[in-house]
Amino acid sequence: MSAGAIASLAAALAVVVAVPPRPRPGRRPAAGAAPSDDGWLRRHRALWSGLAGAAGATFVGGSAGLVAGVVAAAAVWVVVGRSEPPDARRRRAEVRRDLPAVVALLAAALRSGAASAEAVGLVARALPGAAADRLGPVVARLQLGVAPATVWADLAADADLAPLGRTMARAQDSGAPVAAAVERLADDLARRARADVEDRARAVGVKAAVPLGLCLLPSFVLIGIVPLVAALLESIAW
Repeated sequence: MSAGAIASLAAALAVVVAVPPRPRPGRRPAAGAAPSDDGWLRRHRALWSGLAGAAGATFVGGSAGLVAGVVAAAAVWVVVGRSEPPDARRRRAEVRRDLPAVVALLAAALRSGAASAEAVGLVARALPGAAADRLGPVVARLQLGVAPATVWADLAADADLAPLGRTMARAQDSGAPVAAAVERLADDLARRARADVEDRARAVGVKAAVPLGLCLLPSFVLIGIVPLVAALLESIAW
């Protein structure tokens, strides 16, 4: 494959990615639905795969270069496809950030005598957000009469809400007071949140040392080392 053909292929892929696809007739986004943000990496997945294939074919060359290009393009396609979209990453961070407040409010609702479904519904309405969206199906299933142990066991499979799901499932299985178990979980999550904030605060000083050192080191060399070396060279020359 010649370099011109490879360049043409890369340019064609760039044009295909740059031009947005024409929407199909009769299919419109749902009203009020927020568009998902796949991020620039996944949005231009075809372009990165094409460029990787072109680079592999150019580097290897010959008939083996075509095989190497296909392998490189397929590898980049798979890797980019498995990457987490920025929107999903932001929502996951939001769920983990709000989880201590959600569990604390749920404990207060359960302590006041509300049933599990009612308490979860109150929390979802009081704290709207990514965590409330995840708890919406839980409320619906509990109100439909699904066994609470099954509902909480399924919630435990959620990587972000797993602590709440495991706590509620254990309380349902053992017959222990649910409010007390949720209160203990709320205290534990609050301690973890404070520890995470302290760790991030300590990490700021470490991360700030690198750019600070990069700024001070050249000035130290120019002000302290260079004049000394120049003085030594001048004394040797004389």
